[in-house]
Amino acid sequence: MEPSFWHEKWQLQQIGFHQQQVNPFLVKYWSQLDLAEQSDVFVPLCGKSLDMCYLAEQRHRVLGCELNPLAVEHFFIDNDLAYQVEQCGEHCLYRAGEVHIYQGDIFTLPQDLTKTIGGFYDRAALIAWPEAMRQQYAVALAQLIPANVTGLLITLDYPQDSLQGPPFAVSPDWIQTHLAPYFDVELLECVDVLADNPRFVNKQVPWLNEAVYKLTRK
Repeated sequence: MEPSFWHEKWQLQQIGFHQQQVNPFLVKYWSQLDLAEQSDVFVPLCGKSLDMCYLAEQRHRVLGCELNPLAVEHFFIDNDLAYQVEQCGEHCLYRAGEVHIYQGDIFTLPQDLTKTIGGFYDRAALIAWPEAMRQQYAVALAQLIPANVTGLLITLDYPQDSLQGPPFAVSPDWIQTHLAPYFDVELLECVDVLADNPRFVNKQVPWLNEAVYKLTRK
């Protein structure tokens, strides 16, 4: 999947993946990570997610990474935040208050930028990739997360042949195969959310499971 795919989605505002509210799993389970206030929290492929506002309200400094500049600009504009921009190597750093977003390719994000994080949160990144690129992303994520750092991962799983992604289906078996080598994995909850997703209902997808995992870097 080329960067042009995501640039076009944002340009045309075809952003059904953007949630209009904070993710309920984030609210329910974030406190279980027991992170200290002022901890840096890494949010890969953050888009303009309101989840970043929630994390900032928990007194964390948010370090996001997002490919598309429109998504980054819209986050700050939509939330009435006056932001500054500076060049950081291959990436542009947008920042306002406790939210710092590196705009650019996550595969070239320097590991030094995340070496002091206390936690991480992935709701939209892992499920954004088709299979081959998802495996590459799993390795890249592991390289960006320091040892013993804990985070939340939210996934969707459904019969992949019933719907063209993104979001792509990520099964518990996939998690065990591709993430368990790098992370201790704990499933916190899994629920069928088909009724809340009209696109999947209209495509006659038989089931849609949303799961939240606690991951701790080995």
